[in-house]
Amino acid sequence: MSASHSVQGKEAPYYYVPADSAHPVRTAVALLAMGLGAAAWVNDVSWGKWLVLAGVLGLITVLYFWFGDAIQESEAGMNSKRIDLSYRWGMSWFIFSEVMFFAGFFGALWYVRTITTPWLGDLDHKLMLWPDFQAAWPNFGPAGVVEHFQTVGPFWLPTINTALLLTSGVTLTIAHHALRENHRRKTIFWLAATVILGFVFVACQAYEYHHAITELNLKFNSGVYGSLFYMLTGFHGFHVIMGATMLTVILIRLLRGHFTADHHFGFEGAAWYWHFVDVVWLGLYLFVYWF
Repeated sequence: MSASHSVQGKEAPYYYVPADSAHPVRTAVALLAMGLGAAAWVNDVSWGKWLVLAGVLGLITVLYFWFGDAIQESEAGMNSKRIDLSYRWGMSWFIFSEVMFFAGFFGALWYVRTITTPWLGDLDHKLMLWPDFQAAWPNFGPAGVVEHFQTVGPFWLPTINTALLLTSGVTLTIAHHALRENHRRKTIFWLAATVILGFVFVACQAYEYHHAITELNLKFNSGVYGSLFYMLTGFHGFHVIMGATMLTVILIRLLRGHFTADHHFGFEGAAWYWHFVDVVWLGLYLFVYWF
């Protein structure tokens, strides 16, 4: 995903086909262990959490060696322009699947706020079912079983997090332009700044969760508001962790001398993912914290 399309002046294969590998089978076994362990864990089986841990560690190990093989193939010049194009299409479709993933949760938020809440508060429901329910967002539900909680406003931590992510997008763009101009030291500096900003964002969100749970009594079971709040911000936080981890790997590869000014899709793919994370956060900031 980074090396030149030639090896010692010779063109790379039209379409490089790697040797048979056990990585897919090992990945499937690790995922199966995670799934079985999770099912056992939620049913209070003692060994469930340990099987999940074993599956996660196995998956991380397999991915480390699998991606290592892909990097070696790239640095050896085995990837032709056709392989480069397939990487780009693969990453594009992956990000599109993530767009649809978040679209589902944003759609759920819209449906609850603009359709379900007014519907539960109309005259028929007030007369027959829930006379005390107020059709306002957020609410404690019509049945009165949700503990009272306070919502998380945009000031100040979410706004600080927004500034952190937007700044990280700028630093990453500077690093990308520096790499295209073959300024490696400048690229490393600005990419390191991006990674730091990403992990600071994660730390701030962890503090926000602690504050929300302990001081605002906002929990995952705090009605539909609590569920959607933690699903949207939590999955986004997970994506930030993944994106920052990807950029950390790219930073290590830059320190090892990988990538050239013309061929660096490993960097570009991680950058695409990070900019996608930035855009999703802007939607969260507006529709979860402001409106």
